[in-house]
Amino acid sequence: MKVEPLGDKVVVKRLEAEEKTTGGILLPQSAQESPQQGRVLSVGDGRLLPDGQRAPHQVQEGDRVLFSSYAGTDVVVDDEQLLIMGEDDILAILN
Repeated sequence: MKVEPLGDKVVVKRLEAEEKTTGGILLPQSAQESPQQGRVLSVGDGRLLPDGQRAPHQVQEGDRVLFSSYAGTDVVVDDEQLLIMGEDDILAILN
């Protein structure tokens, strides 16, 4: 099933959490932090401007993005963990 966000919303899939530290210590799942990076899966129509036009998104499908730890709403679609957030919650695009 494809999730199509509305307006200025964006659907993001979080990247996998780090399973070990830089020193090589394996972390149990309870100690792993939720990653603040993800891949944009789909974008909405854009933010509605006062004149009725739509502002285009700055992010595109496939972009790797950085977002704050409490950004968006977690949803599960077809056993896949996704985030739906406003484009304003995205802090940066990673190249």
